[in-house]
Amino acid sequence: METAPVFQTQEERLMVDAKSQRLRIGIPLESTWAENRVALTPEGVHLLVAQGHEVVLESNAGSAARYSDREYAEAGAEVTTDRRVVFGCPVLAKVEAPCEAEWPLMAQGQVLFSTLQPGTLTPAFVDALKAKRITAFSYGSILDEEGRAPFVRSMAEIGGSQAITIAMEYLSTWSGGKGYAMGAVTGVPPTEIVILGAGTVGTTAARLASALGASVKVFDSSMTRLQRLRERVGDVYTCTLQPQILSKALSRCDVAIGALRPVNGRTPVVVSEEMVAGMKPRSVVVDLSIDHGGCFETSEVTSWDAPVYTKFEVTHFAVPNIAARVARTASFALNNLTSPLLRELADLGGVEEALHAKPHWRKGVYLYHGQVTSASVAQTLDQPFTDLDLLL
Repeated sequence: METAPVFQTQEERLMVDAKSQRLRIGIPLESTWAENRVALTPEGVHLLVAQGHEVVLESNAGSAARYSDREYAEAGAEVTTDRRVVFGCPVLAKVEAPCEAEWPLMAQGQVLFSTLQPGTLTPAFVDALKAKRITAFSYGSILDEEGRAPFVRSMAEIGGSQAITIAMEYLSTWSGGKGYAMGAVTGVPPTEIVILGAGTVGTTAARLASALGASVKVFDSSMTRLQRLRERVGDVYTCTLQPQILSKALSRCDVAIGALRPVNGRTPVVVSEEMVAGMKPRSVVVDLSIDHGGCFETSEVTSWDAPVYTKFEVTHFAVPNIAARVARTASFALNNLTSPLLRELADLGGVEEALHAKPHWRKGVYLYHGQVTSASVAQTLDQPFTDLDLLL
């Protein structure tokens, strides 16, 4: 005869308000070449310090973005030349991920906020963070309540506007260009621009070029993105990526802008050498997709020391991280994400509580207490990973 199961009463678990934390946040001087942005501006520091948090700034961390140590000190930051003090903070907010020389300086169990470039990701970097049980967020993957990536969107808007500015510069006579103006002049044919990509970068570039009076043609593989662009920009020519039509458009244009999104970590190459060779002499190519390989077959990574080169008599601009060209604007945009995020992290009681309360943040986590939680990072490095939802 089977014995009936015995049930015992247990205490009911109820959600209680988390106790807010006081954060000590380190802002280091960026060591990556040509990285001029800073994760927090003096305005963001003032906001955090007013709420009881401590911010430790490495001297000159904001100088490339035209923020002085004095401005940070007046906002309440502790300014120091000792890197160990900065990197020893429980929370570290950087723009680029820490380099090899900085790994030993990082604190055990630290929370890291930074960008994460797939092309520079190495097993040694991940292993160093795993050894210190770091919880790491990638700015580009953090989502808002509506499922959008605010950091990517802000930097894309900057990239789109800068593409037109750069094109105007290299079209000018003083830069050896055609001597064309971007804007419309009565009785003069408009400058013709081809934009590859109808995402945020392409939409911003198309809106600005169209407002200046240029003739704009936009190509993309997605009809949905093209339709959305027309709704936001107005009556511009749009077309899917059909090689024959694209080749003809390139042969007639004065400027071609690459703004395609990466697919599986790499931007698809949609413009062949033959297409570039068929472009008019002194035309300008601005390949903003170079961060993920570029969408022109003739694109080669350049630097701010020598930003352009000529191939088939076409001027090519292919400098990565275009947002660093306007570091103050880009830093302010990054601050708009970082300061509220840190404030909410503290108010909710820490990382674990924040990830429970803000599930849309979870996409931004690629390491949690030293465990890899990002499928894309694991795949890139051929390492195992654990889904963050399971760990939480």
